[in-house]
Amino acid sequence: MNTRKALISLAATATLLSAAACAAPEQESDTTTESGVDAAAATSAEDFGGMEELIAAAQEEGELNVIALPPDWANYGEIIETFSEKYDIEVNSDQPDAASQDEINAANDLAGTDRAPDVFDLGQSVALANTDMFAPYQVETWDDIPDEFKDPEGAWVNDYGGYMAIGYDSSVVPEVTSVADLLKPEFKGKVALNGDPTQAGAAFSGVMMAAIANGGSADDIAPGVDFFRELKAAGNFLTVDPDSTTIEQGTTPVVIDWDYLGAAAAANVDTWETVVPEEAVVAGYYFQAINADAPHPAAARLWQEFLYSDEGQNLWLKGGARPVRGDAMAEAGTIDEELWGALPEVSGEPVIPTDEQTVTAGEYLAENWSKAIR
Repeated sequence: MNTRKALISLAATATLLSAAACAAPEQESDTTTESGVDAAAATSAEDFGGMEELIAAAQEEGELNVIALPPDWANYGEIIETFSEKYDIEVNSDQPDAASQDEINAANDLAGTDRAPDVFDLGQSVALANTDMFAPYQVETWDDIPDEFKDPEGAWVNDYGGYMAIGYDSSVVPEVTSVADLLKPEFKGKVALNGDPTQAGAAFSGVMMAAIANGGSADDIAPGVDFFRELKAAGNFLTVDPDSTTIEQGTTPVVIDWDYLGAAAAANVDTWETVVPEEAVVAGYYFQAINADAPHPAAARLWQEFLYSDEGQNLWLKGGARPVRGDAMAEAGTIDEELWGALPEVSGEPVIPTDEQTVTAGEYLAENWSKAIR
């Protein structure tokens, strides 16, 4: 498990800003391929003349810049390696532990350089606040993706999802059956949230889960903020961003995060358990998008094609995440049936916040989160 959406340290931030300040000045780059296609303007593989031509254009660029993709988050390590070997393209993976907002910051700070991120993998609230930075593109499997999981023009597409859960080391704390259990004395100094909910998608959904468990709703995240205020006052809340190291060392024996990351933690900690609280089932997808100013626009588009292919979707599934094309692939017989059938069952009515509810909740968090946990 890795924090994936945790805040980068101040030192890392300073390093990034320093590098941006020393970077080459912004300049207009020629994104025309050898075959005369403007890769930065392409909205489908057809604009290149087909997949073979897209592959050739991406290999001509030779590189792809990704950001905030830790190897043990939804199997991204294998995904990156497979893509790189399949197409002979070097993948530069920067700031694997960065938060969604850090991705946007890096794109702005490094704009006009060949080090800017080509693609984004963002939490909902950050994605919806920055759609003007995305380049529309529709992959070949576009029709398999339900309408509610994509922008009509292809500016963004949901990629993989899961359920917000509570992971815990059963050798350290009692069994967890509900969100309310975390307020018990046995959990003093033991409960961590994956990131800052004003910047990180996992943390945002963790507060939403707490809100619903305490009488709130997707329209009212305030009870979730109140819960964490109470958790902090009780001495149970850890202001530590959890990752595989903190879990294995026992520093963060209880972690609020996505269920597929709980599965990753269990691979290294035999006593790690993961529960999706029945009274607060919160589902969510991450948002995939292409940077409109991508320095490698053809490679960025080929990356999207790979991620939404049967191969890419099954690789996310291998990491315990639920790929957005999963139902269509199951119907077509192209899903890995063993992995698909092994996904944990979830009881309760799932809540998936709408775009509007996410924006409203994000505004409330921006105004009230820091005051609640300071």
